[in-house]
Amino acid sequence: MRIIVDGDACPGKELIEMAAKEYNIEVIIYCNINHAIKSNYSRVIQVDSGFQSVDMKVANEAKANDIVVTQDYGVAAMVLGKKCFAISPKGNIYDNENIDRLLFERHISQKVRRGGGRTSNPKKRNEDDNKRLYNNLKKLIIKLASL
Repeated sequence: MRIIVDGDACPGKELIEMAAKEYNIEVIIYCNINHAIKSNYSRVIQVDSGFQSVDMKVANEAKANDIVVTQDYGVAAMVLGKKCFAISPKGNIYDNENIDRLLFERHISQKVRRGGGRTSNPKKRNEDDNKRLYNNLKKLIIKLASL
């Protein structure tokens, strides 16, 4: 079990590392060369800055029973198909029950924007998001440890 982080848009790195340290789990953060992420615990791997290069690297490197932290529904869907677990930086767990709905909602929002419409912006991160990320990440770790 490893925790793989889509680091290009991932607040909460400290919380992820704190949970990982408690259970002595390896953390790998992928980011593109335009992001300078530093860590004393995680291994940070930089990839090219091409379109979705980090997303593809995360999806390709994930193995069964890894936990992937990403806000990208497409990445979450790909890693779920590889028998990984996926969680958003706000602590929402992606699973086979909710990923189709999330992908469909993203598709509809894209159609609205392409047609000149507007969609709402994501809400600002708050303390509840931090608590949810930490607690749900620990739940996933415990679940995987019992398999």
